[in-house]
Amino acid sequence: MHLSPKFRRMLAAGLFLGGAVLLFAQDWQTIRQIPGVDLGNLSSARTNTALRILRNHNCNCGCDMKMAECRVKDPNCAWSKGFSKEVADALRQGKDENAALAAAGASRWGHPPAPPKLLDAAVTIPVAGAPVQGAENAPITLVEFSDFQCPYCAKAIKNLDAILKAYPGQVKLIFKQFPLDSHGQALGAAEAAIAAHQQGKFWPMHDALFASRNNLTRPSLLAIATRLGLDMKKFTADLDAPVTRKTVDKDEQDGEKAGVEGTPTVFINGQRYNGSLEPEAMKGVLDEELKKVGKKK
Repeated sequence: MHLSPKFRRMLAAGLFLGGAVLLFAQDWQTIRQIPGVDLGNLSSARTNTALRILRNHNCNCGCDMKMAECRVKDPNCAWSKGFSKEVADALRQGKDENAALAAAGASRWGHPPAPPKLLDAAVTIPVAGAPVQGAENAPITLVEFSDFQCPYCAKAIKNLDAILKAYPGQVKLIFKQFPLDSHGQALGAAEAAIAAHQQGKFWPMHDALFASRNNLTRPSLLAIATRLGLDMKKFTADLDAPVTRKTVDKDEQDGEKAGVEGTPTVFINGQRYNGSLEPEAMKGVLDEELKKVGKKK
């Protein structure tokens, strides 16, 4: 998945710090001041005990690193930070090594994080006027936030097409624009798709844009529109119309409000789906959703 510009900015400060710390990553087995770990008010012997624990025990975040190693290489890790604090606090309270380790192990940081739920809580996503495939009254609505330069979005097409074919009349797909700043031609492609939508040709343009995602320059967009038989005067006017850019901006704002952090992101009846887009993986979720919808009738 590609990350959104907003999410990148949110991580920027942490990544900068992480990059600086990585310069000293090779020293995690010998340094005595571990990032983010307060060993103050500990005797030399208890400090050695804390360091021994953190150097010898695996972090529970799932990174396959020792606690001290994780603190150095991934200072944003809440698990290594929390576990380290529990160890230091226990030692400050006078507990021995085994008791300190037991106290940290009994804390929330002593266990791996719970796997993410397949479906988040439902949110409202405005979809009026957005391109749609499938039956209008389908009980399940998939909303996809996508970027025409994103390779993962391109791979998602066959999976979502397979879902629509496997659930005729039961699932519909709505497309929302979410071009990333990291893809220099994605915004122009999104505008071209919206311009084609004005002539009822969104989905042919959608397929053509993804097929040409490595070359989405303006000449290429115009060539695609010509090949699709669009009214070129109208297409060009719509492509450059301020309202078209506003439509893209609105889709992006809708995505950010819904918690979209990258592309592709798919919502199932307003619930962000956090699993694989492979039809085999989605089938169980969709079947359960159909049961829930059926019970509400």
